[in-house]
Amino acid sequence: MFAAERRQLILEMVRANGAVSLRELARVVQTSEVTVRRDVRALEAEGLLDRRHGGAVLPGGFTRESGFPQKSHLATAEKTAIADLAAGLVEEGEAIVVGAGTTTQELARRLARVPGLTVVTNSLLVAQALAHANRVEVVMTGGTLRGSNYALVGSGAEQSLQGLRVSKAFLSGSGLTAERGLSTSNMLSASVDRALVQAAAEVVVLADHTKLGTDTMFQTVPTDLITRLVTDEPPPHDDRAATELQALADQGVQIAVAGASGNPGGEQVPATRRAPLPGPRRGHVALRSGAGLGESAAAERGRVADLRRR
Repeated sequence: MFAAERRQLILEMVRANGAVSLRELARVVQTSEVTVRRDVRALEAEGLLDRRHGGAVLPGGFTRESGFPQKSHLATAEKTAIADLAAGLVEEGEAIVVGAGTTTQELARRLARVPGLTVVTNSLLVAQALAHANRVEVVMTGGTLRGSNYALVGSGAEQSLQGLRVSKAFLSGSGLTAERGLSTSNMLSASVDRALVQAAAEVVVLADHTKLGTDTMFQTVPTDLITRLVTDEPPPHDDRAATELQALADQGVQIAVAGASGNPGGEQVPATRRAPLPGPRRGHVALRSGAGLGESAAAERGRVADLRRR
């Protein structure tokens, strides 16, 4: 394929999806990521797209948010590996909150096998993934439906989370940096995510490598409140993503890296990126192993039941 044809195909993919990883572009045009990176730079010089760390987006992508149909086709292998690894962090009988997103939807599909689990969510996609799990209790927040990502937002969603306490919150977003933490492009989504964080003793962020080093408009979780990041291995030449991972680890975030191939369920953390286990984070309750996570699992489910009756 000639360079002109290859670059036209790259441009069409970005226009169709809003954002595409270099890995996915290389797969579709059947060339190396080094060649694709060179093509993306040439297209950026012409003002046809913007580079993002590990991928390409439409011009003005800092504020633009792709809808669910576009996001669902991006970095699918990476999201699957991340979800497999993140599911191993959930224990039988826990009460957790799961935010909106395509990666958290993948996580929810795996949580259907965890007995005695209670999941509080503002995502219709997460609830749908767990709808037929007979050993999982699903509690939906109130709120107004935001059609672009099938999430409940607004004051109704935030008020329904007041007084709730669970062991972990699993969240995704549009970007993640060591400087600002997790961020998103929508103000209403950011506000609900902040309420989800307040309900949890630990915050687990699920973000593939294309989001590392990307900063968007509204901060949802500052870095010092992120307990753990579950991500995938950045491509060899993506120095920015690797640098961001190291910066996050330096600030005490536990880094778990899942491979998109091989054994996705295993933790693959290079020694240079392994962060020491941090102590309890500011504003969070230290967790103990077993059923007694601060309070008994039954007490946590009782609080969730109170939320349902509101």
